[in-house]
Amino acid sequence: MTTPSTQPQATPAGTRRASILAVTSGKGGVGKTFVSANLAAALARRGERVLVLDADLGLANLDVVLNLFPKITLHDVFTGKAKLEDAILPAPGGFSVLLAGSGLVEYSRLTTEVRDQLLKIIETVTPRYDRVLLDTGAGISDVVLFAVSLATDVLVVATPEPTSLTDAYATVKVLATQQQRTHISLIVNQVGKSGEGRVIRGQLQQVVDRFVSPTLPEGTGPVKLDLLGEIPTDTAVREAVQKRQLLLEMLPGSAAAKGIVAIAGKLCES
Repeated sequence: MTTPSTQPQATPAGTRRASILAVTSGKGGVGKTFVSANLAAALARRGERVLVLDADLGLANLDVVLNLFPKITLHDVFTGKAKLEDAILPAPGGFSVLLAGSGLVEYSRLTTEVRDQLLKIIETVTPRYDRVLLDTGAGISDVVLFAVSLATDVLVVATPEPTSLTDAYATVKVLATQQQRTHISLIVNQVGKSGEGRVIRGQLQQVVDRFVSPTLPEGTGPVKLDLLGEIPTDTAVREAVQKRQLLLEMLPGSAAAKGIVAIAGKLCES
């Protein structure tokens, strides 16, 4: 299979636009950006034209995970110092990235400028790709929620830790009540044994069924959590992160890499 072009041409008007997937989490430190980057690589290997947009505008770290040193970021596009096309970079793994600058306090809250710029960028890039992944910040700030609102689908990344599950539930609740999302995908990262992800999905679904779905407006329908897959705890992950390499390229035969590949396959089938 040939590596997809990192600078795809715009498709003719009327053709299918990219599917936009927001990758988010209630709690930080659950591997959300690691999942976004490696999932993008797995999708690219399946022939998809993929763009990852770093939507964590204030605390961006996608560049660190990919060992990239961008001269142009979303900040430059927002301020008119550079064109959007110049900010789209090829990433290891055969996909494209739009990187945000780190430590930009002015983008930690949702201003009219941030809203308009993000909308404009999404409208511009979606005709050029098969799939756009929005690597959002953690939590339920207004910036995170607006970024998620731009997506066709939402993927929540959680770990088996109680604090992560509590925050994942809070995220699902807010997305259901504020954005009327009734289908939310789930990835459980760092599982200790096979099948743990299904158990956790079942536990979260029970709580959602009891405390969230009954509060939604009549006709909205119950909220369904779809387990896309689980990623086992794997020492290979730490090794890849420390070396700033994609796990799928560095250790493609590792258990965690195989878990991500399986998730990509399920995404493509949906």
